Amino acid sequence: MTIPRIALNDGHSIPQLGYGVFKVPADDAERAVAEALEVGYRHIDTAAIYGNEEGVGKAIASSGIPRDELFITTKLWNDRHDGDEPDRAIEESLTKLGLDSVDLYLVHWPTPAHDNYVHAWEKLIGIRERGLTRSAGVSNFLVPHLERIVAETGVTPAVDQIELHPAYQRRDITEWAAEHGVRIESWGPLGQGKYDLFGMPAIADAASAHEKTPAQVVLRWHLQKGFVVFPKSVRRQRLEENIDVFGFELSAAEMDAIDALDPLDGSGRVGSHPDEVN
Repeated sequence: MTIPRIALNDGHSIPQLGYGVFKVPADDAERAVAEALEVGYRHIDTAAIYGNEEGVGKAIASSGIPRDELFITTKLWNDRHDGDEPDRAIEESLTKLGLDSVDLYLVHWPTPAHDNYVHAWEKLIGIRERGLTRSAGVSNFLVPHLERIVAETGVTPAVDQIELHPAYQRRDITEWAAEHGVRIESWGPLGQGKYDLFGMPAIADAASAHEKTPAQVVLRWHLQKGFVVFPKSVRRQRLEENIDVFGFELSAAEMDAIDALDPLDGSGRVGSHPDEVN
């Protein structure tokens, strides 16, 4: 299984499909990641707050896969933005992961009430320059947050990882990102099971037409939009299903029908609002 890579604005590239370990228990992370690597995933997305970096690191170490074939992301948590805390945080994450560097390091949330995300971004730029991460980006940043960090540092993030699924497509952010060369990563790409995504005719009909599951159709939609996507499962059968999305293509009409599922009033959001996470 060869997963396509897409170019980042810093000269590096990123596998377009990855395995996310959000809410994977620490004591199950090693098994889950090991299975994902066996299935063919090479892009693993974790975070300090997930509490499972050590399990991820053990799976990487025991896999026998050369480091340069893997793409590992972790994230800076909200209470580590000030002072030299980002420098300490990346060192702690690298120790837990058993790595000399990660491929992508993200500011996890902007925490605007504390007004320290510009400082956090400045520190990530330094972490990148020291070689502890190849690329630096952000997560859950809205357009005003993005505009501010670029204006104050002159450095544009490589990615913005945001909640994105058919009922919540964040066109304001995706359009800004496209204009500025920022790649969008979709978290909660299947809506976290919080609404009847798979029962929507636009998705069910496409699944039937292509003899694929509704989940595969939605993941294919993300890929054809140019997003990086992280389906999450701890079941091997689902891991195999989620990676089997490169042998078919949705038509323009099918893409348009899924695009039309967004009510555009923000009511489709299933996660926390970035201005409210501090």
